[in-house]
Amino acid sequence: MTLTYAPPWRDISQYVKIRLEEALREAELALKFLEQGLHRNAAGKAFQAWKALLAAVAAQHREAIVKRYAGAVRDKTGKLRSRADMVIALMPTTKMREVASALEEVYGRELIHHTDIALNLHEFQYNGLDPEGIASRYSNLADVEKDIKYLAEKTIEWVKKEMSYQTI
Repeated sequence: MTLTYAPPWRDISQYVKIRLEEALREAELALKFLEQGLHRNAAGKAFQAWKALLAAVAAQHREAIVKRYAGAVRDKTGKLRSRADMVIALMPTTKMREVASALEEVYGRELIHHTDIALNLHEFQYNGLDPEGIASRYSNLADVEKDIKYLAEKTIEWVKKEMSYQTI
């Protein structure tokens, strides 16, 4: 079955399937890049994997996102869209922690914890290591490697669990 992109306001089920597939592939790439010593690339892929997973679970629990992001905004074409749908569709980095918090009742604090790790890896991807701990939370590669591996494996685990609820 070939999946084509559909924004959440058109086909939420298709959107969830695509984002779960994206999360799985990005997490697998993160692990491959890590094996090759490409730490910043691996961190970016682990982050993207978690971001895609977060978008999928947010779409599945849209009502919780609507509570947090009420109202409407205009998309880039000028159409009025639900603010919640735009957050789900774009999953801005600046909103990821809030979205995880909005879904805490469904998934528990673990979702917030993993989101924090993803955001730390995103910061590392752009800033690299920082022995002083100012530009990045990471001062050694061992911690980076551990977090990339952990987040990628957790993403794969969560995706498989979520896919078992889907009909892919």
